[in-house]
Amino acid sequence: MNNKADDERAGLLALAAASVVVGAITGAIGTLFRFSLERADEWRNALVAWGHAGHAYSYAYAFVFVVFGAAAVTAFAAWLVARFAPVASGSGIPHVEAVLRGDVPPAPLTLIPIKFIGGVLAIGAGLALGREGPTVQMGASIAHGVGVIFKREARDWRVLLAAGAGAGLATAFNAPIAGAVFVLEELMRRFDTRTAVAALGASAAAIAMARLLHGDLPDFHLPAQPFPGLELTAAHLVLGAILGVFGAAYCRAILWTLDIADTLPRRVSIGYAVTRAAAIGALVGLLAWFAPTLAGGGDALSEQALLGAGSIASVSAIFVLRFVLGPVSYAAGTPGGLFAPMLTLGAQIGFVFGSFCLHWFPGMMPATGGVGTFAVVGMAAFFTAVVRAPVTGIVLVTEMTASFSLLLPMLTACFTAMTVPMLLRCAPIYDSLGKRASRSR
Repeated sequence: MNNKADDERAGLLALAAASVVVGAITGAIGTLFRFSLERADEWRNALVAWGHAGHAYSYAYAFVFVVFGAAAVTAFAAWLVARFAPVASGSGIPHVEAVLRGDVPPAPLTLIPIKFIGGVLAIGAGLALGREGPTVQMGASIAHGVGVIFKREARDWRVLLAAGAGAGLATAFNAPIAGAVFVLEELMRRFDTRTAVAALGASAAAIAMARLLHGDLPDFHLPAQPFPGLELTAAHLVLGAILGVFGAAYCRAILWTLDIADTLPRRVSIGYAVTRAAAIGALVGLLAWFAPTLAGGGDALSEQALLGAGSIASVSAIFVLRFVLGPVSYAAGTPGGLFAPMLTLGAQIGFVFGSFCLHWFPGMMPATGGVGTFAVVGMAAFFTAVVRAPVTGIVLVTEMTASFSLLLPMLTACFTAMTVPMLLRCAPIYDSLGKRASRSR
C-alpha cells in the first residue's frame, strides 16, 4: 500500500514538474507571438497613415500594398495550413477538445510554426481573429511534446495537454486564473487533484514568463469601478438576456458563414482555400485602408467601449460591421481565435445598453459609475452566451480589467446570458465546431 502511495506521489511530482516546463515554454512562445502581432499592427497602421498623409503616388502605392498585401499574406497563411497542418485552421480549441476525448491524435510539433506564422500573417493583416486560439493550440502541442519527453502515462499526458492549452490562454490575455479555470471548466470538464495541479502549474509558469517579457499590467486600463447597488439587478438581468440572444445569433452566424464557404464550387481544395482566403484578405485590407481602427482583433475598440468613448450611433454601426467581420474572418481558414472579437462585441453591446439606461434613468449614474460598468459586464456575459463557460468568462474579464467590484453584476448577467441560448436551442460554439469538424473527417 505504501509503495503504491509513494508511486502516486512521485507521479504527481513528475506531472507538476512537467506542467511548469510546459507553462514556461508556452509563455515564452505565446509572448513572442503577442509581440509579433503588436508589431504587425503597428506596421500596418503606419503604412496606412503614410499613404493617407503623402502625395498621390504614395497614396496609390500604399493602397495597393495594404489591400493586395493583406490578400497575399492571408492567402499564404491559408496555404500553409492547408498544405502542412490542416488542424491549425481556425481557433484550434475544438481540435484540442477532440484530442482530449480521444477522437483524434495529438497534433505534431510541426503545428507550432504553422500556427505561429499563419496567425501573425492573418491577424496582422487585419482579420477579426483572436490571439488566444493560436496560443491555446500551440500550448497543447508543446505539452504533448514535453509529455513524451517526460514519459508520462496516458492519463497524465491528457491532463498535461489541457494544462498547456490553459497556459496558452493565460499568456494571450495575461490572465493566469482564467487559464487554469478554462482547463477545468471547458477542456476537462471535471475537477481532480492531478488536473488542478497541472493547470495551476502551467498557468503560473506561463504568466511568470509572460510578465517577465511583456509586463504585468492588465490588458485594459480602467478607472476603479464602484460596487453597483442591488437596485441594478434587474438591469443586469435584462442585459444578460439581450446578450444571450445576440450570442446565439453570433454562434449561428459563424456556422452559417462556414457552411456557405464550404458549399461554394471548388475543384482543388488547397487552391480553393487559398482563393477564399485571398478574397477575404482583400476585403479586410480595404477596411484597414479606409478605417484602420476597425480591423484586427479589436482590443482598441473594446477599450474605447470600456472607457465610455463614442456615441450610441457610432458604436452600434461598428458593432454591426464587426458582427459580420468576425464570422467572415473565421471562414478564411487561417489560424485565429474567437475570444478577442467576442469580447469586443460584448463590450459594445454593454456600452449601448448602458448608454440607453443612463439616458432614460439618469438617477442610475451614481450607482453604476458610468457606461463602462455595463461594458465590462457585457464582455463576460457575451462570452458566456457564446462559449457557455461562465466561470472562465467572469474570471477572464475580471483579470483583464481588474474590475473585482463587478463580480455580482457579471454573475447576474451571465445567468440570463447562459439561459437564453439554451432556451433557443443553440449549442456552445466549440461543441458545434467540434461536431462540424468530426463530420468532415
